[in-house]
Parts: sequence; C-alpha cells; structure tokens
Amino acid sequence: MSYELTLGAIYLGANRCRFKVWAPYARAVALHLVAPEDRIVPLEPTGRGYYQAVVTDVRPGTRHFYLLDGKKERPDPASRYQPEGVHGPSAVVDLTGQLWPDEGWRSHQQEEELIFYELHVGTFTPEGTFQALIPHLPEVVELGVTAVELMPVAQFPGSRNWGYDGVYPFAVQNTYGGPHALRQFVAACHQQGLSVFLDVV
Repeated sequence: MSYELTLGAIYLGANRCRFKVWAPYARAVALHLVAPEDRIVPLEPTGRGYYQAVVTDVRPGTRHFYLLDGKKERPDPASRYQPEGVHGPSAVVDLTGQLWPDEGWRSHQQEEELIFYELHVGTFTPEGTFQALIPHLPEVVELGVTAVELMPVAQFPGSRNWGYDGVYPFAVQNTYGGPHALRQFVAACHQQGLSVFLDVV
C-alpha cells in the first residue's frame, strides 16, 4: 500500500514545483521564495481552506516560507526538509524519478524471525549522522541483528533529541543529514542484509 502526500512542495521536474498548504483561517496566502532568489508568489484558494500554485524557476533546494495574510511567515507544515531547523525556511526536495537504488530488495527473514536493533542516529556515533552510521553496520550484523529500527527521525528542535517531539513529520532531521542521507543509509543497510523500520510518532 502506498500513499502520495499532496501537501507541501511537490517538485514536478523541469524547474517547476506545486506548492499546496492548508490554512483555513488565512484570508490570503502567498509563497515567499527566499533562496536562491527572493520573490513572492500569491497562492490561489482551491476551497476548504487549501491554497496552491504551480511555480516555475524553482529548483531542488529552493528555500521558502508561506506568508499568511501578508504578515506571518511560516515554514511549510508538510515540509520534506528543514535545512536550517524548525524555524528556518523549508527546502524543495526532488523526489521525481528517484527510485531506491535497491528497489526490489526484500528481506529473507519472516516477520516473526526478525531480530531488531533499536538505533538512535544522534547518539550512535560522535557525528550523529546517517553517513557516520554506515561504516558501523557490519558490527551490527555481527551481533546477529536482522533489522534496524530507527528511533524517530522527523525534524525536531535542536540537534540532539530522542525525536519524540517531532515538529515536521515528513521532514528528515537536518542534523542527521536530511532525506537523501536517509536513503543512502537504508540502501547501505540492505547491502548488509538488514531490514529497516522507522519508529514514527
């Protein structure tokens, strides 16, 4: 079963992006693109409190806020990446055509045979990143573990946290390396024969 999230910044390819937000109490919503260039784009109301626009000249990494009623700037509540933390601008992430490098990977273990290792990204290594974890995966396998369960990786305030008070449920923690680093970590786990589970709160 899969679910496609339609809120937030959806990169469409060819430097086009659809921005959609639910702001039922706002009278007007605009998109404030802050980097690499500064511009404001009004969003159109589409009913039931939703606003959206397809915007051109937007590339992956473009940083933005939503501007509510011309006064309040807020990060995207459906952000996929918060490179400057919970109060900074959201960033567009390109998920178009990016299949997992091991799309067909399947565990050889039956569900009841899995041996889990619950892992906290921020404290497992001094660096506290997905990238720093990868060289340690053979050690995890030597323990007889067949599955890694990552403690919550959704964006939270600060850089070291248990993750149970995540602020942006769709954004991978910036200090851990963000969404592309998570993808690389999962692929590295699969190369070691490890299943990966996420603790989601």
